[in-house]
Amino acid sequence: MTSTHTAFAALPLSPATLDNLKQLGYDTMTPIQAASLPPALAGKDLIAQAKTGSGKTAAFALALLSKLNPRWFAVQSMVLCPTRELADQVTVEIRRLARAEENIKVVTLCGGVALRGQRASLEHGAHIVVGTPGRIMDHLERGYLTLEGLNTLVLDEADRMLDMGFFDDIATVVKQTPVTRQTLLFSATYPEGIEKIARQFMREPQQIKIEAPVAQSTIEQRFYEVDRSTRLSTVGKLLNHFRPVSTIAFCNTKQQCKDLVTYLQEQSFNALALYGELEQRERDQVLAQFANRSCSVLVATDVASRGLDITQLEAVINVDITPDPEVHVHRIGRTGRAGESGLALSLVSMNEMGAVGKIEQYQGSPSVWFKTDELTPTGKGPLLPPMVTVQILGGRKEKIRPGDVLGALTSTEGGPAYTREQIGKIAVTEFCTFVAVARDFADAACAKLNAGKVKGKSVRARLL
Repeated sequence: MTSTHTAFAALPLSPATLDNLKQLGYDTMTPIQAASLPPALAGKDLIAQAKTGSGKTAAFALALLSKLNPRWFAVQSMVLCPTRELADQVTVEIRRLARAEENIKVVTLCGGVALRGQRASLEHGAHIVVGTPGRIMDHLERGYLTLEGLNTLVLDEADRMLDMGFFDDIATVVKQTPVTRQTLLFSATYPEGIEKIARQFMREPQQIKIEAPVAQSTIEQRFYEVDRSTRLSTVGKLLNHFRPVSTIAFCNTKQQCKDLVTYLQEQSFNALALYGELEQRERDQVLAQFANRSCSVLVATDVASRGLDITQLEAVINVDITPDPEVHVHRIGRTGRAGESGLALSLVSMNEMGAVGKIEQYQGSPSVWFKTDELTPTGKGPLLPPMVTVQILGGRKEKIRPGDVLGALTSTEGGPAYTREQIGKIAVTEFCTFVAVARDFADAACAKLNAGKVKGKSVRARLL
């Protein structure tokens, strides 16, 4: 049961906002939200100390949205950020939280993009501006941006802005805002410069400090917004950009699994599917190839992947976001095992945002959003797995053991002897045996097994 002091419903927010929060899966507040939202909504200036990933964006976004008049097309709120990446993430989050209101316009003003387009966006009328100090100064100097109507100023990751030498720029911008505005400052640490900002630009700020939770996961989670037509192609872009050796791509349906595997294979990826109706032999074959690193991508449903334990899994892609946050955590927990780092990449369409909100609440941290147009191929040629699987007809029924296959490949009989490094995992099933060999030696290794003997008997081997 949600306790009243941490429920969003306890806050003086509009019914439409509370309804939107519910749709986004925001049930209870994170510690920084519970501590900062009541004074922020009451119009107080705040200095809030909290680590990135604590839910601070929603804390200041809900505060600035509560004072916004959608029918007045003037810049009423401004968020200053240290980097373009953070500004983009903040913009995405504010837009999600602003869905309760009609047509709230959020404009991002950062360097690296032509001023012209940004100027046009401002001329059409913006309610909220999110940007970096330098670019906001440019717009102010040229008269493209005016701040007379500003009622809320947010300094996000203020310590990073000070580290980057932005104190004077911040001062220049703040001096062009009304004295009556509310100022909300968020920072992970508390360097001297923050005291200086508080003295010069804040009115009796309340101080809030939230301790960071201890254990940090080794899994980096990234979220990408997609639509129906771009979902499958985005999986290809992610693979070509990050080039993970092994990836599990989770789909919510068997049909989506089939569609994705077909698409990836057409794009020259080494991909295989795992879903409920596969025969045991097929399942064994798929799992052996994926576990021994001779298949780059395993496309699976949650049901099919139960009990699957693959070591050294570099990435998990949520092709379809799951509506169950526990399932999400279970999916991404396949990567980043035993202290290794892992990537969890989730694709989300606009109508799935509610599931993301539930995940954020369950994990106690906000989602971090990236743009699909930043995904560029980073390697030469197709993404090829390092190993190839040789299938030997004959398994436990013929009393074959992994050592027998290893002995046949490392002996000098019937061809060159292979080193242990050139031979990967050996999996013996009821009727056949799978052995991974380094890609460059696969044909020769297969020929050697066909020409020689395993456990004193001739065998038939083929490349999968």
